[in-house]
Amino acid sequence: MSFTTIILLLLIGFATGMLSSMVGIGGGIVIVPALMLIFGFSQKMAQGTSLAMLLPPIGILGVLIYHKSGNVNWQFAILLIIAFILGSYFGAKWVQGLNTLTVKRIFAVFMLVMAIKYLFLDKPKPTDEKTNVPIKTKVENTSA
Repeated sequence: MSFTTIILLLLIGFATGMLSSMVGIGGGIVIVPALMLIFGFSQKMAQGTSLAMLLPPIGILGVLIYHKSGNVNWQFAILLIIAFILGSYFGAKWVQGLNTLTVKRIFAVFMLVMAIKYLFLDKPKPTDEKTNVPIKTKVENTSA
């Protein structure tokens, strides 16, 4: 691995870490295109590398900081974790059977839909100051 490659990877990783912490993204939106455009990775290789890269820093360090600040709803997180593990397994198995162009298109459509949503359709929702949960989704909290 060349010195230039190492520097580029460190810069991409640092920028992705900053964005992930600032806006709550998983990082794949940055890492996958960067690996494909800069290093010529296939879509599947970029996605696999992105998943391998994201687990330790986001899964451990990021959540510790948010937890210490009181910004993790563990009841929600545990249910999401269970579903995420199952979804990750079945999604990874499914995507291996698809051709690269189809995977690229799925990824591109997802990014486009999210960009349109955030740019044009997202309106701020009132949140409960104590739980930081949008008031509209507090159905589960009222039964406790």
